[in-house]
Amino acid sequence: MILNKKYLTIYFSIFLIACSFSQEERVIEVDSSSIEELEEVLVTATRTVRQLSSLPLPVQIISKKDIKHSNTVRLNEILSEQTGLISVPDFGGGEGIQLQGLDAQYTLILVDGMPLVGRSAGTLDLNRLTVGNIKQIEVVKGASSSLYGSEALGGVINIITETPKEGFNGTISNRLGTFNTNDLSTSIHYKKEKLGFAAFANRYSSDGYDLIEGDNLNTVDPFENYTFNSKLTYTVSEFTNILVSGKYYNQNQDYIASETLKGESDIYEWNAHLKISHEINEKWGSYFEFYATRYKANEFLNNENGDRFSDGFYNQLLIRPELRGTYELSENNNFIGGVGLNHETLGRTSFIIKPEFNAPYVYVQYDGNPIEQINVILGARFDSHNKYKSQFSPKAAFRYELSNKLALKGSAGYGFKAPDFRQLYFDFTNTTVGYTVLGYNAVSTAIPLLQSQGQITNVIVPVSEFENTLKPESSISLNVGLDYEASSKVKFNLNAFRNNIDDLIDTRVIANKTNGQNVFSYYNVNAVYTQGIEFNTTWKPNAQLKITGGYQLLFAKDKAAEKAFGDGEVFARENPNSPSFQLKKEDYFGLYNRSRHMGNLKVFYNFPKWNLDTNIRATYRSEYGLFDTNGNNYLDTYDDFVDGYAVMDFAINKTLYKNYRVGLGVDNLFNFTDTQNISNISGRIMYGKLNIQF
Repeated sequence: MILNKKYLTIYFSIFLIACSFSQEERVIEVDSSSIEELEEVLVTATRTVRQLSSLPLPVQIISKKDIKHSNTVRLNEILSEQTGLISVPDFGGGEGIQLQGLDAQYTLILVDGMPLVGRSAGTLDLNRLTVGNIKQIEVVKGASSSLYGSEALGGVINIITETPKEGFNGTISNRLGTFNTNDLSTSIHYKKEKLGFAAFANRYSSDGYDLIEGDNLNTVDPFENYTFNSKLTYTVSEFTNILVSGKYYNQNQDYIASETLKGESDIYEWNAHLKISHEINEKWGSYFEFYATRYKANEFLNNENGDRFSDGFYNQLLIRPELRGTYELSENNNFIGGVGLNHETLGRTSFIIKPEFNAPYVYVQYDGNPIEQINVILGARFDSHNKYKSQFSPKAAFRYELSNKLALKGSAGYGFKAPDFRQLYFDFTNTTVGYTVLGYNAVSTAIPLLQSQGQITNVIVPVSEFENTLKPESSISLNVGLDYEASSKVKFNLNAFRNNIDDLIDTRVIANKTNGQNVFSYYNVNAVYTQGIEFNTTWKPNAQLKITGGYQLLFAKDKAAEKAFGDGEVFARENPNSPSFQLKKEDYFGLYNRSRHMGNLKVFYNFPKWNLDTNIRATYRSEYGLFDTNGNNYLDTYDDFVDGYAVMDFAINKTLYKNYRVGLGVDNLFNFTDTQNISNISGRIMYGKLNIQF
C-alpha cells in the first residue's frame, strides 16, 4: 500500500503534539515504581481460574483497558487487531473471525461461557456484539472440543461481561462518527452486602456506506440496533452464590436487493442464564447452570408496485442445562467434570421439516503439577447426538519451565463440528437464477420429486449415496511454543500450529436441471490443513509506554489439491487466448481467502500528569485470492489476487475533572478501500467520543 506523505506528516504531527500537550488541570501524582501490575487471569481454557502466564495453551486476553483506549465499539473491530485473527465478511453482510486460517464457522463464540446462536449462513455475525460492557475477551486457539463440544474445532472466543460493582455508580458514553455512525451506551451498577445488580443499554446506528458509485445500491444499508443486558447476583451464604443474567437484542435494517426490489430485515435475540455455585467443603465445589437463547430473523422484499416478492424467516432455539463439579486433590492438582444437554430447534425458510437436535454430553479434565516445573492438562468429552455419530474429544497439554524466564509448552487436541441444520435440511431453489440447493437429508425425497416434475435431465450422484449420515468435520490440532520473559519490561511468545481437518463438508453438483442450472448438495470431502507460526511481543519500558507487535505466517491447503499439482494434473493459461501449460507443486497457493502474512503493531502512551492517553494501531494483511480466475478450479500463483493492504487507526483520550473522558480518533487513517473485493472496510472514519461516570 502506498501511503500519502502529506497525510502521514499531518497525522504524526497531531500525534506528537498530543504527546506534548498540557494544560492547567488538577495534577494527580503517580509513583510508577509503586504500581504492581496484577497477573491476568483466564477461565475459558480450563473452565477454572488460571493465571495467563502459567497456561500450557495458546491463549490471549484482550483487556478492558485496551478496549477503552482504542475507542472501539463493536466486537469485530477489536478482534481484527489481534495476531492471527482476521475479520472476514460473508455474502450475507455479516462478519466472522478467521482463526489460525480456519473459517469463522469453526470458532465457538461465547458470552460469559454460554454459546451464541444464529449462524444463518454458517457465520455468526460479530457486528451484533457491543464492547461497551465487556470486562475482558479471552481467545483460546486450537481445538477445544474436549470442554466445549461442537463448533470449537478451531478455537473459542469468550466475552466476559461486567459484574456488579460495589456501591452505586454508572456511566454514559456516546461516540459519533462518519456515515452518521452513532454508538450510545449507559450502564448502572449497584452492590451492597449480599445483593448486586448491573444493567447496560446500547443503541448503535449508521446511515451505511457505498463503496461502488453509480450502482444505486449501498455496500451496507442503513440500520439501527439495541442491546439490553442485566445481571443480578445474590450471596446466599459464605458457600452459596446465585447469578441471574439476561440479554435482549433487536436490529432493523433496510434491505435493498436492486432498484426494484426493496424491503427490510429484522433480527431479535434474547438469552437467559441462571448459575448457582455451592462450595460443599474445602475440596469439593459444585455448579448448576441453565441457559436458554433464541435468535429470530425476518426479511422481506417488495417489488416496485408494493407487492410482496419474497419472505424469509429464521427461528433458532437453544436450551442447555449443565451440572459440573470441581475437586481439589491438592494445592496444585484439581479435577473438573460436567454433564449437560443441548436441545436445539430451528424453523427456517426452505426447510423440509422443523428439525430438532438433542445432544447429551459429559466431560472431565485434570489440571495439575506432577512436579513444580511441569503443568499438565488432560481432558476428554463425549458428545452423543440424535442425528449424527457420537464424538469423543480428548486433549492434552503441558508446560515446562526451563527457568524463571523461559518455558516450553505444547498441546494436542481433537475438535469437531457437527453438520448444521442448513447442511442437513435445506431445500432451496433460487427463483431468479433457477439453481437448487438441497440438504444432505433432503436429497432422497427432493430428487425423485424433481424428476417426477420433469425438472431433472441427469442425476450425477445416485440418491443411494445419501442413505448414510453426513459425518461431522473433525480436526487434530497441534500447538508447540515457548514463552520468554527477558525482563519485567520485555516479553515474547512463539507458537507453531497445525490443524488437520478431515471429512470437510463442501458442496458438489449432484444433478443437472432442464433449465440449464444444477442441483447442489453437501458431502464429506478429503482433508485440508492449516499450519504456521505466530509471534507476539510486548515492550513496556515504563508505566507510560507500551508497544506490542504480532505476526502470523500461514499455509492453508487442500491435500488432494497438493497431490494433483504434484502429479502434474493441473494446467493454467496466462490469458484466454494463450496455450495452457502444466503447473508445478509450488504453484499451488492454497485455500481461498487466506493471507500468507499478517501482522500488527500498537503503540500506547499514557500521560498521568495530564490525564491523557493516546495510541496508534496498525494491522497488515498480505495478498490473498478469492476466486479461481484461470479455469482450473484451484487457487494458483497465476490467478488474480487481492493486493495486500495496511490499516492504521489513531485515538487520543483525555480525562477532565475525574469523571469526564473525551476522545477523538480516526479509523483507517489513510482511507484504504477495495471496492471490488473488501466490503467490510468502508474508508476513513473520523469520530468523537464522550464518557461520563457517576
